Amino acid sequence: MELSHFNEQGRAKMVDVSDKEITTRTAAAQTTVKMRPDTLGRILDGGVEKGDVLAVAQVAGIMAAKKTSDWIPMCHPLPLTGININFGDNGRDELYIEAIVKTTGKTGVEMEALTAVSAAALTVYDMCKAMQKDMEIGPTRLVSKTGGKSGDYHNFT
Repeated sequence: MELSHFNEQGRAKMVDVSDKEITTRTAAAQTTVKMRPDTLGRILDGGVEKGDVLAVAQVAGIMAAKKTSDWIPMCHPLPLTGININFGDNGRDELYIEAIVKTTGKTGVEMEALTAVSAAALTVYDMCKAMQKDMEIGPTRLVSKTGGKSGDYHNFT
């Protein structure tokens, strides 16, 4: 299998997508923040001194998705057409974060979705670290992607 991110000298390059077809593309990613039950309770009840943790994390995830190409060197800057961040929990000690990112373009949005959940999780950590420094982030994973030459991918396990 030829690796597309290397040039003829074996050095990194940004893949040329000039000849790729424009298609609708989506990607969904998830991560988890594991914490003590009292920390999760304060987040859900709005009892964190720094403010509404989930609202700030949601905005952070959206902003990060829009700036992914600034963080990841070989990512193409993309005109994103939609970003949604959702939260859930297990009622005990885990906060779940999901991002769904969409575009119409020549390359996919997997990295944007992964960046979105990562930034949202880091924001949760930042806003709650005074209460608990040993929170754990992860696993972080791509759940699905649609569109493009490589076709659809789904990992709903």
